[in-house]
Amino acid sequence: MNASNQRRETMQIVIVGHVDHGKSTLVGRLLADTGVLGDGKLEKVRATCERQGKVFEYAFLLDALEAEQDQGITIDAARVFFRTAKRDYIIIDAPGHIEFLKNMVTGAARAEAAVLLIDAKEGVRENSRRHGYLLGMLGVRQVAVVVNKMDLVGYDAGHFSAIADEYRAFLAEVGIEPAHVIPISARRGENVAAHSAAMPWYDGPCVLEAVDGFAKLLPAVALPLRMPVQDVYKWGHRGDDARIIAGRVESGRISVGDRVLFSPSNKTATVASIERWAAPAGSSADAGRSIGVTLDQQLYVERGEIISHVQQAPEVATELRVNLFWLGKRPMEPGRSYKLKLATAQTEARLLTIHRVLDASDLHTRTDKLRVERHDVADAVLQLRHPVAFDRTADNEATGRFVVVDGYDIAGGGIIRDLVPDAQHDLRQQSRIRDIEWVRGDISPGQRAERNGHPATLVMFTGDAGVGKHAIARALESRLVRGRHNAYLLDGKNVYLGVDADLAFDDREGLVRRFGEVAHILLDAGMLVISTTNVIGLADHSAIETLVAPFPMLAVHIGPDEHVPEGVDLRFEPQAAVDSAVDGILEELSRRQRLRDH
Repeated sequence: MNASNQRRETMQIVIVGHVDHGKSTLVGRLLADTGVLGDGKLEKVRATCERQGKVFEYAFLLDALEAEQDQGITIDAARVFFRTAKRDYIIIDAPGHIEFLKNMVTGAARAEAAVLLIDAKEGVRENSRRHGYLLGMLGVRQVAVVVNKMDLVGYDAGHFSAIADEYRAFLAEVGIEPAHVIPISARRGENVAAHSAAMPWYDGPCVLEAVDGFAKLLPAVALPLRMPVQDVYKWGHRGDDARIIAGRVESGRISVGDRVLFSPSNKTATVASIERWAAPAGSSADAGRSIGVTLDQQLYVERGEIISHVQQAPEVATELRVNLFWLGKRPMEPGRSYKLKLATAQTEARLLTIHRVLDASDLHTRTDKLRVERHDVADAVLQLRHPVAFDRTADNEATGRFVVVDGYDIAGGGIIRDLVPDAQHDLRQQSRIRDIEWVRGDISPGQRAERNGHPATLVMFTGDAGVGKHAIARALESRLVRGRHNAYLLDGKNVYLGVDADLAFDDREGLVRRFGEVAHILLDAGMLVISTTNVIGLADHSAIETLVAPFPMLAVHIGPDEHVPEGVDLRFEPQAAVDSAVDGILEELSRRQRLRDH
């Protein structure tokens, strides 16, 4: 293969259509008319058909007939290759609806465009609508509609126009505008690789011209930087204690000197070096490279964060609108807990809303289902326990696909269509802007943590009045300070009487925001902040957690087991023994490596 062939681009397209609409005939015709079969292979298939007493069909080029195998003719019907003068193509052609959906949704195949077949004699049937809906659900937007078997309707222009108008109107409902609607006869090769004299009224492209007109998706290196954090190593091979943040550059390029953002924590730093294993260090790394980076300051970052450039950050949310393909033995049901894995991040997930479900076995669509059965594809909303960083799949496939684990089994996968704003969405956006633009001194949070012997953390108490929160909080502060920790008790009443003096008591949003900002400043100073407050409301700890990011929060609830707020980390009974409760909190902080030995 010469250098020019190596530089040819490749596009993956999917051909969708009912088994009787001529899909295999069209694919066989493309192979024959573009000359990719090689000398003599087409004639061998013809000879096989003649020997078996069959009328030759171009669809036979895809069949795994025993006689063909004997003659050495092997064509993979799942991944078929052909080429034009412009580029090489891979046709994704799974043998059934379930296999097709499974491959497409879980990312085993990445279709950049689609060719959708309609039988001219049958017209637009329910299956044609279902296939169009399916493409819309999978996010495929480059589509050419092919009306096949025009020879069976006498090449009638009016018949074709009626089908084209009807199907264009339907596709508009699912968000697809077809690039072309093409009348063809795949069996006769008309308007497939060359224009047909039998349809002089049609002046659009043939099928090959239409697929050559599809836009190639941007290569991964041309997309915004996305590098999920795989792990963090403290490796003093140069005589220092630099932390090396390891991962794979999924898209874009990262270079020494880049200012980068870690999402969802909103931490920022500048890339000091790029490290490679068993290879010389370089000044940059492109998509596809597994590398390590060091920073100009020692940040505490964790697996699951995504590194990006500050100006092109991923989205962050706790609710995702997704298209989900379910393979689990048990149905996916609201109320049950699952694990969602996205890039290197994982968090607890629940099925919040089902908008509609497509049965992959027969492509029937339902809007009244209450759970997602095996082999269903659901347009749904997932609710996550913790915020994750992601991209819409249409923008970046690597950070827009996920899998769902039920117990110990991978039970589903899907693509992210959009975020769903939750109650903390606006606060999350405000805190991101604040953190990116924060004017820092010369002492980094990492240096403060090294000096104090612990990173900054907020311990937030929730519970009704009179359950003993304040006594435990005061005892926790005392124990921490006696243990030489930099701790401070921040009571919401003190903030309300001072910083909030100009606010009305019923301005809950203002009270919460100002309290969170005061806590954030103390955390930025490297402190262990202990908060107990009824002033800002008993259930606003999730808003505070959003506002103090990127600093972590430990939520401690004092109250009975009923009606425990979502996201609480520890719970104690009302009037719990103070020393025992403090012991439990210190043990949890130590487990999370938020304390020196106490």
